[in-house]
Amino acid sequence: MVEDDESLGFVVKDNLEMNGFEVFLEKDGISAWESFQKNKYHICLVDVMLPKMDGLNLVEKIRKVDQKSPIMFLTAKSQKEDKIAGFKLGCDDYLTKPFSIEELVFRIEAILKRTAGTEKKEEEKHIYHIGDIAFDCQNLTLVHNSKKVHNITKREGDLLKMLILGMPNVVRREDILNQLWGDDDYFKGRSLDVFITRLRKYLKIDGSIKIENIHGVGFRLKIS
Repeated sequence: MVEDDESLGFVVKDNLEMNGFEVFLEKDGISAWESFQKNKYHICLVDVMLPKMDGLNLVEKIRKVDQKSPIMFLTAKSQKEDKIAGFKLGCDDYLTKPFSIEELVFRIEAILKRTAGTEKKEEEKHIYHIGDIAFDCQNLTLVHNSKKVHNITKREGDLLKMLILGMPNVVRREDILNQLWGDDDYFKGRSLDVFITRLRKYLKIDGSIKIENIHGVGFRLKIS
């Protein structure tokens, strides 16, 4: 939880812990970002108005490296534009102050129940079907019509999985680079283009599969 109001932060933390949660409290955006990079959290509760780095910028940085961790904004801001900005950045819920602890607990539990099921499903699934090709992401193989056609590298597999999970939407270049390469500089961008070319070569055995380049945005895996 990121909350710069010490009194409110203490009260919410205390009440959530009484409801069985373990809560880690940060008081500004910078310390929260540093904490997020070092630890794995089940959900992030983020105030919008924060010192050093505001909540919107914090969530934008989080989403560049992590598309899945649930995020809820807790804020005094109630303008429609602020809510829309939060959802555009990828937050899962938005609770306006003042709020009741009961409602906060209910919303947290609802989000965790939904995302826990998704994570379990994704962990169990390791074979993805795209057109007539089966991609085994554990063994890093591509199988076409029951015949193995390619062994691929771990990074090629991670990139292909990102494109599959992103379907039918465009997966942004910067998200791919930050998640798989750790940075989105020019040279790593050129490396990404090489990997996209390799995947296109592997997948061309099925003419219905295309990796589209959306100029200036990213890539989209499309099955015609």
